[in-house]
Amino acid sequence: MNRIDLHLHSTYSDGSYSPTDVVELAHQAQVSTLCLTDHDTTDGIAEASQAASSYGIEVIPGVEVSSLYRDKETHILGYFVNHEDAQFQQHLTWLRNSRHERIPRIIDKLHHVGVDISYEDVKAAAGHGSIGRPHVAQVLVQQRYVPTIEQAFSRFLKEGSTAYVARQLPDAKEAIRWIRESGGVASLAHPGWVRQSLSELEIACRELQTCGLQGLEVFYSSHTSRQTSEYLGLAHRLNLTATGGSDFHGSTRPDIVIGVGRGNLNIPEKIVEPLRQCAKENRKTVQ
Repeated sequence: MNRIDLHLHSTYSDGSYSPTDVVELAHQAQVSTLCLTDHDTTDGIAEASQAASSYGIEVIPGVEVSSLYRDKETHILGYFVNHEDAQFQQHLTWLRNSRHERIPRIIDKLHHVGVDISYEDVKAAAGHGSIGRPHVAQVLVQQRYVPTIEQAFSRFLKEGSTAYVARQLPDAKEAIRWIRESGGVASLAHPGWVRQSLSELEIACRELQTCGLQGLEVFYSSHTSRQTSEYLGLAHRLNLTATGGSDFHGSTRPDIVIGVGRGNLNIPEKIVEPLRQCAKENRKTVQ
């Protein structure tokens, strides 16, 4: 049985495995097609593609772009992006810089409540990846301020908590435009994060479609069977391409496994070809 997984993270953002290791785990899980969707960076794609070549695994070039929709952080997945496009990389560099500017402010807030960690500690945790709050959380656990990543977020890092700092982010419509201008397909990630009710989500999707949204992440690790069915119906009604992935991060989310999520994720292979065809049409319009 071949599986697919179109939402994976590596050490180039906030995952705990290198792209090579992600591909190895995907091979062990019988994944035949994967997409590395690191936050605001495509730097791991080349390594993943090289590692996948020996297994015959297809690596779709992808990214997960952070943005805002009506003042709420919203993530847009980009599939079949042209990761060599200079303008697209300029946009992603700007986004990563906003992450770097945020971390010292978070650390300063932590110092005010007696948590003495350094920017150097967080940079070391990030390695060569795009730095972010999960790396602050890792340091808080390593230095025993909290026992778990989840508690690091709930006590210090999530919105409304002691050391939370908002990021400068593009509007979701602009993030979609970046992806489309690179020839990629823009899909709304984990839609339950965007709006709680199906009717609200439909309004959001219709609005974002006006600026180029073409996909909806129907199959996802935390979706119930009812949500999956509802989102699939919504995708059909709006003529959005259904996408799916585990959102694998590794040790920071140990309950999520590549290809199967929490054990009941089943992403149909047939969703890949419509994505591919959509990307082909998009590339014609940007050439």
